[in-house]
Amino acid sequence: MSKINCTQRVNLTVFFSLIILFSSCSSTTIINTKPSQSKLYINGELVGTTPYKHKDSKIVGSTNTIRIEKDGYETYNASFSKDEKINVGAIIAGIFLLVPYLWVMKYEKGHLYELTKK
Repeated sequence: MSKINCTQRVNLTVFFSLIILFSSCSSTTIINTKPSQSKLYINGELVGTTPYKHKDSKIVGSTNTIRIEKDGYETYNASFSKDEKINVGAIIAGIFLLVPYLWVMKYEKGHLYELTKK
């Protein structure tokens, strides 16, 4: 078995740091509603129906406004921000490069919104 020299070790460190960096930039959350199959608008744009998997690479503190609509139910307005959970991968990548600290927070795994009947 051959030994890894210093240059190879540095290359491996940079390679794995970049993998952590790029995987740490994006964050995903599942938006669920009761009842399901409700129309979902994120930042004013219709994105589909619930349940909906939302993924983006916005920086820490970014806020998304949502509007949920379903026939026979009151329109529900809310928001969620990229400051709900610590992103360990971005912290580790930030040790090598300062830029990942912009993604040090991420979304919760899921959000559940309950609509009220009219």
